[in-house]
Amino acid sequence: MDFVDNYGWWLLALVLIGAEMIAPGYFLLWIGIAAGAMGIITWIFPALPALAQAVSFGLLSIAACGAYWRFVRPYAEQRDDQPLLNKRGAQLVGQRFVVSEAIVNGRGKVKVGDGSWLASGPDLPAGSEVEVVAVEGTTLTVRAVS
Repeated sequence: MDFVDNYGWWLLALVLIGAEMIAPGYFLLWIGIAAGAMGIITWIFPALPALAQAVSFGLLSIAACGAYWRFVRPYAEQRDDQPLLNKRGAQLVGQRFVVSEAIVNGRGKVKVGDGSWLASGPDLPAGSEVEVVAVEGTTLTVRAVS
């Protein structure tokens, strides 16, 4: 029976780590590492009951995911030298544009490059210069430039 337990955990580890390659998100990797650790534990303690194995696996999975969240994730976020690369709206904060459709009742459009974006802000006529102060989804929050 211990042969199946050992290799069962290691097989589960390989399946989870392989699934991480198909659907990346980091959590399957860490749960797979916990399954691999369970393979080692059942190799060292072959008489470990199934309930103890299940509880240990759950605790190891939580600990592994917590270790990722606490130690690895902050490091990965700090390495990003272009944090706004795929955040087009966030790149526009602080830039100035011209109102292309008057902002009436807080809604209008501003010309950005060769297109236009929805804008919210104070009522302004077309042709006014505005500065982007925030982005909410696909709407730019603007203020008038004096």
